[in-house]
Amino acid sequence: MAKKTAATKSKVKYPKETYRFWYESMLLMRRFEEKAGQLYGQQKIRGFCHLYIGQEACASGSISALTKDDKWITAYRCHAHPLGLGTDPGAVMAELFGKATGTTKGKGGSMHIFDKERNFAGGHGIVGAQVPMGLGLGFAEKYKGTKNLAICYMGDGAVRQGAVHEAMNLAMLFKTPVIFVIENNGYAMGTSVARTSNVTELYQIGEAYDMPSFPVDGMNVEAVHEAVSEAADRARRGDGPTLLEMRTYRYKGHSMSDPQKYRTKEEVEEYKQRDPIEQVLATIRENNLLTEEEIDAIIKKVKKQVDDAVKFAEESPWPDGQDAFKDVYVQEDYPFVME
Repeated sequence: MAKKTAATKSKVKYPKETYRFWYESMLLMRRFEEKAGQLYGQQKIRGFCHLYIGQEACASGSISALTKDDKWITAYRCHAHPLGLGTDPGAVMAELFGKATGTTKGKGGSMHIFDKERNFAGGHGIVGAQVPMGLGLGFAEKYKGTKNLAICYMGDGAVRQGAVHEAMNLAMLFKTPVIFVIENNGYAMGTSVARTSNVTELYQIGEAYDMPSFPVDGMNVEAVHEAVSEAADRARRGDGPTLLEMRTYRYKGHSMSDPQKYRTKEEVEEYKQRDPIEQVLATIRENNLLTEEEIDAIIKKVKKQVDDAVKFAEESPWPDGQDAFKDVYVQEDYPFVME
């Protein structure tokens, strides 16, 4: 049985500014996606929509542990990572709406948020396909001789893909500076790990390649930060990759169309007792890191950011039909349309 977060006083391990970042960034992720869920129900957001609610610590704790020059790539549950990295919430919301002002000009939607300026190489809809690409991002940094690394996220359902294992093998062979993160929320689309994998301690998969591999409490942002920091130090020293299994939980379904019949309401409520945002807020309050006025100011700031994002998306134009032929090739005048 999960224990309530306020049972004992939480010790402060990091600077006040770090706790503030964690609280504010995770609250923005949460409120943004709660609004996205409402808008999906109103059919203002269409197509697929995979919410990250409950998993925010996996993104926020990683961001605080890395640098702005590191590279990021993830799967289709990809709204929260760019928001934490500083991508304009309006551009993310506009992309969900399919508007021309979106992060991929309305062409990608929920599963394909990108932000080159923040080194976010996107959300990817093909299960596991982002993993060899994440390896490539890390290899490019090694090839160029930088001290940067790539962090590559995948869901627990992706670890059975052959490309994942090929990438892990090559990452160890070339000592590539990449951190592989399994965001294990227990169910992939809707089937438990125990029903799909003989190995249920998923971090052990990396051990087959002699890769340093560890389980992480993905509901605790401090634990995520610490694990990613250690993996980053290893990568920057030239010692190669790390596999982290972040054991987390999504409160919503796999996607907005998921009836969630594979789990009980009691199970969901049990995990909510370990909510990552509430854990950080409890630490902030118990150690007087922020006043109640400062906390209220953050709450109001986040609400305004979300409201402004919705307004921006509502008022943004739809893509023009001719936009389908743009950004296909780097060479703008490439003759890809034959008369």
